[in-house]
Amino acid sequence: MTWFEAIFLGFVQGFLEFLPVSSSGHLVLFREVFSISVTDVLAYDAILHLATLLAVVVYFHQDLLVLLRTFLRMLGRLPVNQKEVILLKSLLIATIPAGLVGYFFESIINVYFANAIMVAAMLFVGALFFMYVEWRYMKTPRSGTLTLRSAWFIGLFQMCALLPGISRSGFTMGAGMLLGFTRREAANFSFLLAIPIISGAGLKKSLDLIASPEPVNFVILLTGAVMAFVVALIVIHVFLRFISRHTLWPFVWYSMVVSGVVAYLYFFT
Repeated sequence: MTWFEAIFLGFVQGFLEFLPVSSSGHLVLFREVFSISVTDVLAYDAILHLATLLAVVVYFHQDLLVLLRTFLRMLGRLPVNQKEVILLKSLLIATIPAGLVGYFFESIINVYFANAIMVAAMLFVGALFFMYVEWRYMKTPRSGTLTLRSAWFIGLFQMCALLPGISRSGFTMGAGMLLGFTRREAANFSFLLAIPIISGAGLKKSLDLIASPEPVNFVILLTGAVMAFVVALIVIHVFLRFISRHTLWPFVWYSMVVSGVVAYLYFFT
């Protein structure tokens, strides 16, 4: 991998991780289009994901400090805010489905689904899902309340995002909107939910990369990670402002166009 390739993939990951268009799917597409070779594809993806995870931690550091304080007070059997307790438990519960499926089926998913045509198909599925979410959103009152049951429901949608081309942020945000959350509430929970699942997957795959017998230029990989962190930090702020005022329709059209172009190139060229 060259310096340019590392920086380019880092930019792609940082820019798309928190937009509902699947950063992992785009990484698959760009690697195939530009014939970018990486020693361990999933491990490099994990390093980029850890970089964007750090961006979430930095951006939501105040919320995370509140959750940490709540957790410590629970351990000490001190009075706590029940709303914060529910949020903390919900984040853990919503992580379970994707964590279990990813642990047992990651290798199968990588073999059969990490290719351009599957990414195109999943982008199209995602576009249809967002269309349905927006239709329901206009008909459903904004009265959603975070509960442990609703957290499990969102977690099932996060599980779907193990398939390249399915956006984790988009599907979890869409699930929240189906439950009656506002777009901003759904987006906030989606970003916080990224922390446990990306932490587990990223750390595991980073260890795999370190243990790899093939030579790896970690300086180049870290360069890509720095790019991903900086870009992700900017995108989180901009997207939260955008989604407070606008719909998911721009991402519907984008996903459909990319899906159509990839399918055309795959079948007719």
